[in-house]
Amino acid sequence: MISRLIQSASIDMKMDMETLLNGGEITVCFDEQIVFSQLENDENAVWSLMVASGYLKVCEVEYRGMMGKPWYHLAVTNMETLSMFTGMFTGWFADKSTNYSSFVKAFISGNVKEMNIYMNDVALSTISNFDSGMHPSSVSEPERFYHGLVLGLLSELYDTYEAKSNRESGYGRYDVMVIPKIDKQKDAMILEFKVCDIDTEGTLEDTAEAALQQIKERQYDAELIARGIDRKHIRHYGFAFQGKKVLIKEE
Repeated sequence: MISRLIQSASIDMKMDMETLLNGGEITVCFDEQIVFSQLENDENAVWSLMVASGYLKVCEVEYRGMMGKPWYHLAVTNMETLSMFTGMFTGWFADKSTNYSSFVKAFISGNVKEMNIYMNDVALSTISNFDSGMHPSSVSEPERFYHGLVLGLLSELYDTYEAKSNRESGYGRYDVMVIPKIDKQKDAMILEFKVCDIDTEGTLEDTAEAALQQIKERQYDAELIARGIDRKHIRHYGFAFQGKKVLIKEE
């Protein structure tokens, strides 16, 4: 149940899960009394369920506002729970497509041709699963999908890479950044996702090029350079979506 609820949850919740998987804390407000009938409609009830189930621990409680509303600082309980989460998020893709691990390998090695083959298979099999449940169609399917993809990448590459999304760098917010944890000689990757609008951008190829141009113009490399990663070890990928079709270009 928890896996399905997170998979179809809002982007904000997926980003909170990224923070938790990266060893951080999140601060959320929820009712400690779980009402199971609310789980499909109230995202905060999912946090309550995960705390009650022992998956997340309360590190601190602060009371805000005139009514003293409780806000909970949450973290992953232990390594066993972390392992459970990583298996869950990888399973979103592995259960539907045998090519997800192949995509990850092609992604790390920089084989764009194979990335395109495998990602189209993964998207065809799974993309609609990220646009259902609590907030259907409030954002585009690709946007939900790529935030799910980040959690999958984070889980698959947990020992060697950090993956995060929608954070500020340079003059804007990049979509996805994958950063080596230890070896700065390994490549870091910046991914920008765009939905193809045939009225303004024409083809998938044009859209992928526009994604790459955005990475360059908004200087998303800034965070990586500040971390001591040389420009020659930074890869840029533009992902263009049209329905369940994906085109990936590298620069």
